[in-house]
Parts: sequence; C-alpha cells; structure tokens
Amino acid sequence: MIKVKVVGAGGFGGSGMIELILRHPQAKLHKLVDVENVGEPISKVWPHLAGYCDMVIESPEKDKPGDGESVVFMATPDRVGMKLAPAYVKAGVKVVDYSGDFRFTDPAVYAGYATRIGKETAHLAPQLLKETVYGLAELHRGEIAGAKVVGNPGCFAVATILGFYPAVKEKAIDITSIVADAKTGISGAGKKPSAGFHYPMRYDNMNAYKVAKHQHCYEIEHELTVAAGSKVNITLTTQVVPVCRGIMSCCYGRLQPGWVDAAKLTKLYQDAYKDEPFVRVVGPEGAAANADVRGTNRCKIWVNVDPATGQMIVVSHIDNLMKGQASNAVQNMNILFGLDETTGLTLPGQFP
Repeated sequence: MIKVKVVGAGGFGGSGMIELILRHPQAKLHKLVDVENVGEPISKVWPHLAGYCDMVIESPEKDKPGDGESVVFMATPDRVGMKLAPAYVKAGVKVVDYSGDFRFTDPAVYAGYATRIGKETAHLAPQLLKETVYGLAELHRGEIAGAKVVGNPGCFAVATILGFYPAVKEKAIDITSIVADAKTGISGAGKKPSAGFHYPMRYDNMNAYKVAKHQHCYEIEHELTVAAGSKVNITLTTQVVPVCRGIMSCCYGRLQPGWVDAAKLTKLYQDAYKDEPFVRVVGPEGAAANADVRGTNRCKIWVNVDPATGQMIVVSHIDNLMKGQASNAVQNMNILFGLDETTGLTLPGQFP
C-alpha cells in the first residue's frame, strides 16, 4: 500500500489529491500538512470530506520527512518544494511537486522561469534537478518510472503541449507560426481570495492576463523544442472566463505542404495518442467541450483544418484541477510505484 503525505492539504490542489486518494485501491492517506488550520480536521476546512477524511492537519514545523510515507505531494507555492524536497529524497521518499520548482532540469532555464514570476532566480536545490523528470506521462512515461522527483506540469502547459505535440513532432506545421489562445476557469487562481477574483469582478466578465509573459511558456517551449529538434517559440495568450474549472487551449499553426487535409491530420493525432488512456482525439465531424473532461484525468483534442488559410486549429480541453493538477499527479504516482497508470483514475466525470 502506498502511503501518501500531502503538504499544502488545505488548498484546491490538496483537496483534489485527498479526494482521489480516498478512492485509490492501492494508496492511503498517511499525513496532511499545512501552514493554516493546524490542529483542525481537514473536514472542517472542506466539509464535503466529513466522514470520509477527518484527518487532523499537522504543522510543517513538526513534520518529519520519512516518517512512514512512500510519496509526498507538494501542493505548495513556488520555492516551497525546493526547500523541502532534499530531506524527503534523502529519506527515500518519492516527491511530486505541483509548482514550477522541478519542471526544469537546467538551472538557467529555471532562472528564466523565476524571473517571469517575480521570484529569486537561484534554485535552492540544484543538485536535485538532475534527478527530476517533467511529469507529463504522455511524453516521459519511461523517465518518470525511475525518477526521485517529478515536476507536475502547469495546467495551460498540459493542454497546450498535448494539443501541439503530434503536429510539431511530425513537422506538419511551420514551427515559427505557433499560437495558442487559452482560457481557464477561476479556480486556476487558487483558494486565496483576491480583489481581481471577487465574485462581482468575475461574474459575466472575462479578460486576458500575463500577455506575452505567462510562465507556462517555458514548459511549452521546452517540450515542443525537444519534439521538433529545433528551437520553438510560442505566442500564448491566456484568459480567465467565468467558469469554475477547465482549460481550453486553441492551438494554431500554419500547415506545411501536404498537410492541409483534415483527415490526414486527424489520423496523425489519433495514431500518436492511440495507446494513451487519457487522451481522446476527434476530427472535424466531432466536437469537444469543457463538460467532456470535467472531473476527469482526460484530455480531449478536437482536430480541425481551415483550407482557406492553411491553418491547423486544434482545440484541447482538460480540467485544470485534475489533468492540470491532482489527477495528473496521481497518474505520476502510479507510474513511480509500478502500478497501471490508470489505477484510481478511470471513473467518468460529472455532467451536467
């Protein structure tokens, strides 16, 4: 049985992890840690857990790495995981970090990411970066299996990388023409209230943000560069829309000669993801929507071609709190411990 510790248990990411572990047949909760609500049962923070999980939240000051857990999930802000991870790795505990601390194996790339989010550029655990794997199983399954630390991807990154990957790898599009127009639900901002996410500011309202400077660009560009074999830059415009959860990334690229064919492009995507349990591909005759993936670990990809402009239009949907966070982390855990990666993740979502 995999014993799970969640650090940052009181946030949306922690709550999602608890929900998933409660129904996982090969894992159980070992300890919940947070800086807030110490000494209180998690069910007081999240009443929907009452009777299912009433475990008391413990203080990080009293937490001891390697006190019986098999894996620790760091559902924490940037630069927290890098402070805590070395002691866990030394104790033989697997680490899955939700933040950007371990999404990059190069300290220089991390420094660029840190600059973009306004953090210090020096990584506090650079010795662990060589032990780190980017936690997108569809691209790095084999590497994840032997990792000590997994950097769980960002939500925009998951949807956008999966939306572009087959076309970039097969060189079906001009890699200098890549644009992603991506929308997120309000839960992507996390649990803590702020003026910009106050109900009157979000109801019946939408806006772009971090234009030309979103931090997830670093992940997307790195993974697509590897796929293409040459440097890829992307124009990513992120927007907040008045829904609770979900990511929709509309992925555009100018198709190369011979690829302005919807059936051919759809087959490329279907072949690329045919063995992926959590990726669903449909062609122009299909459709995709936020509700198709809500509450699941799935990514749904809708492939389209505009013959008038020669543009690829691939629409990629995920649930930002699931495939973009907690359920993707459980998928990584399953791989780390040699389980079928779908274990505990095969339930359908909820509709409507």
